Amino acid sequence: MKLVYWIGYTFFMSAGKAFFNRRVINDHKLLEEGGVLMCANHESFLDPPLIGIVHPLNVTYLARKTLFTGFGKWLYTQWDAIPIDQDNPDMTGLKNIIRALKAGKKVVMFPEGERTLHGGLNPGLPGVGLIISKAQAVVQPMRIFGAYDALPRGSGKMKCNQIDIVVGDPIHFTKEEFKELRGKDGYQKISNRVMQAISELTPEG
Repeated sequence: MKLVYWIGYTFFMSAGKAFFNRRVINDHKLLEEGGVLMCANHESFLDPPLIGIVHPLNVTYLARKTLFTGFGKWLYTQWDAIPIDQDNPDMTGLKNIIRALKAGKKVVMFPEGERTLHGGLNPGLPGVGLIISKAQAVVQPMRIFGAYDALPRGSGKMKCNQIDIVVGDPIHFTKEEFKELRGKDGYQKISNRVMQAISELTPEG
């Protein structure tokens, strides 16, 4: 790990344990070899570090392009983040994600695209399916429990409660599936399959 990444990793690891008694369930299922798209539900602003510190290896994050200015540019680069322009989406961000996966990196992504307003799951977006298809990536489904209660969308107050992250079995799409599932409808079906896998995860493992 890079020193700056290690410092952030250690800080969030300690904070997760101290404030949320954070638990990782089924961490033995984590993939260590090759590019992996780590897909999780999106409950809170806490989600990126919560998912990132699950993996013992460096992971790659997605971050708003506007954060890459001044000190933020240096910091997020050290944290191996990929800038994403959410206001004016283009193919640059998608290409960088695909390139990272093909280079063997572990990329954190939230298929729903935005934080839940009600604590439940929202449908996944077809763009996630496109990335999986173009990178022919293995998907590691994961589910967060408790982050919505700790810091729901629109709240300025954080509550210290139990947070669990459940790791699911990897999803390996076949080359035949990638050939069949093309276009917006096909990419949506890939995204739906990922969200289905996430929905089936429980704290009981």
